[in-house]
Amino acid sequence: MSMDFNLFMNDIVKQARQEIVSAGYKELKSSDEVGEALTQKGTTLVMINSVCGCAGGIARPAAAYAVHYDKRPDHLVTVFAGQDKEATEKARSYFTGFPPSSPSFALLKDGKICSMVERHQIEGYDPATVVAKLQQEFDKFCEEI
Repeated sequence: MSMDFNLFMNDIVKQARQEIVSAGYKELKSSDEVGEALTQKGTTLVMINSVCGCAGGIARPAAAYAVHYDKRPDHLVTVFAGQDKEATEKARSYFTGFPPSSPSFALLKDGKICSMVERHQIEGYDPATVVAKLQQEFDKFCEEI
């Protein structure tokens, strides 16, 4: 039974990773990769991926659709909470003033946190609502493309 569950979870994680990478986000799996990516000049959207029930199923489509907009971050990256622990912990070290939350989104500019869309702003909402929340933040902090 345990073996079947582990295989099932591996498939779910693989699918969740694939979904966000296919949407154009660069997957960061180490703290070094995170440090390099989050200190880049410009705006960076970090999607903290998760297999947490319905919230993950809302966040991933929102991540994909939100970036099809007049203003968008310069860089799109993702870490996977509960899977790539070192990378996630390093990313969260940039999110000062915000508790750990997954799934969630962090918008940084020149390595400094600008805003977060936390799990409680995702769970219970539809993807279109989360897209609108993200695009409001893009309007505030991102340049027009």
